Amino acid sequence: MRPIMVPPTLLDREVAATAVRHAHAASEQVAEALTWGADEHVLVVAAAAFWLLSRSGSPRKRTVGTHFLAASVATAVVPHALKHVFNQRRPDRLTILGHLHGVPISGRPNDAFPSGHAMHMGALASAASSFDRPYRELTWTAAVGISLTRIYVLAHWTSDVVAGFASGYLIDRLLRRWTGYGNGTTTP
Repeated sequence: MRPIMVPPTLLDREVAATAVRHAHAASEQVAEALTWGADEHVLVVAAAAFWLLSRSGSPRKRTVGTHFLAASVATAVVPHALKHVFNQRRPDRLTILGHLHGVPISGRPNDAFPSGHAMHMGALASAASSFDRPYRELTWTAAVGISLTRIYVLAHWTSDVVAGFASGYLIDRLLRRWTGYGNGTTTP
């Protein structure tokens, strides 16, 4: 047993009940596929590949590559560490009706808090704040949308996703001090 139990809020339970009422196999499969866009393995490999490619680029590209790799690794490690401190049952373990309507089983049963996928997306959205307008808006929209899929497939409570997204945002902002990203010269 982990030291700190995190109970879902009333809002968490209401949102999860709404997700169960609207669940059906086809939309659950689409949401489950979309959630792969925030998977730590996919993101770390992509960031590592970009980092390798950036090594032969301009100083600006090297800074961007280093920052994205650091943010990807940090947001892959931090949720695992926090899940050793916090214990929260995933909402998908508390529904039978949802599973009858296609809700998948996600991860370890008591690893709901915080959402690692949302943490990755929060860091990406924060980093995108340095992008030019259409790319910034597109990235923010995708990051929020992918984070919301974690609620729809009942992998996380709403508060897990909000906490994960906010944590990712803060991780990106802290890493900027180390990588030098976002100082006005690093937009891709």
